Amino acid sequence: QVEIVESGGGSVQPGGSLQLSCTASGFAFSSVVTSWYRQAPGKEREFVASTLHGGRSTHYADVARGRFFIHRDNWQSTVWLDMASLKPDDTAVYYCNVQTYNGTEYWGQGTQVIVSS
Repeated sequence: QVEIVESGGGSVQPGGSLQLSCTASGFAFSSVVTSWYRQAPGKEREFVASTLHGGRSTHYADVARGRFFIHRDNWQSTVWLDMASLKPDDTAVYYCNVQTYNGTEYWGQGTQVIVSS
């Protein structure tokens, strides 16, 4: 049974930092691509960052590059998103996405991030 659980969201002031985590089970974590997406109120879900199987290859959306850092530990079946210099525009529900080797995708339930003074 596949399970994806995110945590780490919350409220933070502009300029602050947060770390999101996503722990997955039910498949061989080392063989999946892990990504973070976000969805702001009234907007479509958008890609934030991803990391491939070994964790050395990463990709970032322009809004995340230079401020966010994605990393994973296959032994812990966990992927993290470290976010710094947060802005009000970063306010959104952040979702963990896992894509298996055959293209099947799984989503977590989402974790809310609010950046406000």
